[in-house]
Amino acid sequence: MIKQFIDKLMGKTPKSSKPHFGRRTEVPASVHGIDPNLVDERAINVTRTLQQAGFEAYVVGGAVRDLLLGLRPKDFDVATNATPEQVKGLFRRAFIIGRRFRIVHVVYGRGRDNEVIEVSTFRAHLDNVAAEQVKGNERTSKRQLEGMQHAVDSSGRVLRDNVWGPQDEDATRRDFTVNAMYYDPESQIVVDYHGGIQDAKKHVLRMIGDPVARYREDPVRIIRAVRFAAKLSPLGFKLEVKTAKPLTKSATLLADVPQSRLFDEMLKLLQTGHALASIAQLKNLGLATGIYPLLDVVVERADSAFVQVALADTDRRVGEGKPVAPSFLLACVLWADVREGWAKRLARKEHPHPALQDAIDEVFDARIGDVSGRGKLAADMREIWMMQPRFEKRVGSTPFGLVEQPRFRAGFDFLRLRADIEEVDIRLADWWQEFSMASDSEREDLVQAAKAEQQASQAAKPRVRRAPRPEGAPASAESRPAVEAEGSDDGAAKKRRRRRRKPGAAGDQAGDGGNAA
Repeated sequence: MIKQFIDKLMGKTPKSSKPHFGRRTEVPASVHGIDPNLVDERAINVTRTLQQAGFEAYVVGGAVRDLLLGLRPKDFDVATNATPEQVKGLFRRAFIIGRRFRIVHVVYGRGRDNEVIEVSTFRAHLDNVAAEQVKGNERTSKRQLEGMQHAVDSSGRVLRDNVWGPQDEDATRRDFTVNAMYYDPESQIVVDYHGGIQDAKKHVLRMIGDPVARYREDPVRIIRAVRFAAKLSPLGFKLEVKTAKPLTKSATLLADVPQSRLFDEMLKLLQTGHALASIAQLKNLGLATGIYPLLDVVVERADSAFVQVALADTDRRVGEGKPVAPSFLLACVLWADVREGWAKRLARKEHPHPALQDAIDEVFDARIGDVSGRGKLAADMREIWMMQPRFEKRVGSTPFGLVEQPRFRAGFDFLRLRADIEEVDIRLADWWQEFSMASDSEREDLVQAAKAEQQASQAAKPRVRRAPRPEGAPASAESRPAVEAEGSDDGAAKKRRRRRRKPGAAGDQAGDGGNAA
């Protein structure tokens, strides 16, 4: 009795018990009410092709949930009993991806108009009954795991997930009941094993099985719980009490998850159109800190003006079907660090351009590390930041070269957000907006207008007059003109060379930075 109680606390399943795989329930169209017109034609083509080849195939997961709610899904996934190799052989443009979780991407269209239908093979349910069969972590070599029917570590965390199984086990290994339903576009039947239709109608997010054990199997489910709660909260969905209760205590399990995977999950939280809602859920569930260091920074700064407008702008773009880049959002989140580091270096009289580069390198080392901080993401972030002082210069050839930069639009959008919170003059952002959309002749006019404005501004500055030198007093080196007209005995005015300001002069950091860039 005591051992059973301890096993229950530890999330262990008794060896004598058999996992409950639910009961197959086929729900007809007259009951579930899914509108077939909301189903993507390419998803229908994939399921039909697989079925005609003799395999089972269904639309699965979040797409079925959205269809039940009367929504048009943005993405369609398909589940089948065909192996990845068998799926790939049926389609002209199909690619097997992944190692820990092998799936097939069936691609339709080209360029920006392409559409990917993700096809996965039914997986077997893995639990910690067979934990003694393998030791190690996700870095365990493939050879060590070959031939093993189950591959989980001693804590119950799944190490290998390419074990094929029947549909009922595939449904059980999914996380939430509302994500574990299968829809056949041909027969229009929904297959439900765990009461997903009822939960969808009640607007409940419920974990399949024991939540404590499921979080231990894959700690990333903790982040997924937050993401789905945020995504579905506008529709009235709430986490079931038993599903939500273990989240805080289970968060320590995330320490064993590879940093690269946590980084990807963080981006999903922030770039699926529900960033602000996700941060609110993290705070409500007691997960504001401890999931991932960079995510901690995002949550901490979510109430600051600049990060808040950046998160809202990301949600808006996703809602409008526009692309979003992780480099842009992270550049917004870490801009305060870059700006502070840059200001400190300028105060030490460092040259603006290398000072900004050094500040950026310092932020990468402190905040991002080696996960993605030295690849394309870092290059894009650096370019966005390095453009900011260059926007200050609107004369000469700089505007014409800057507007042709591949990352100009991202840099300008960053400038626009800065203008929205009055960090820079809104007129500067408006000028660049007009310049970017103007013809060549109109751009010339805009540059000339900016030059005239700059000259007028300089002319309007009050001239500093020196106190007259006492008669007979020798002129000091500081009071002499920089350059005097030699041999001018006829009383002509003496020429003066305009002194150059030092790079670190207060109040001129942006302008010097732009010139240096």
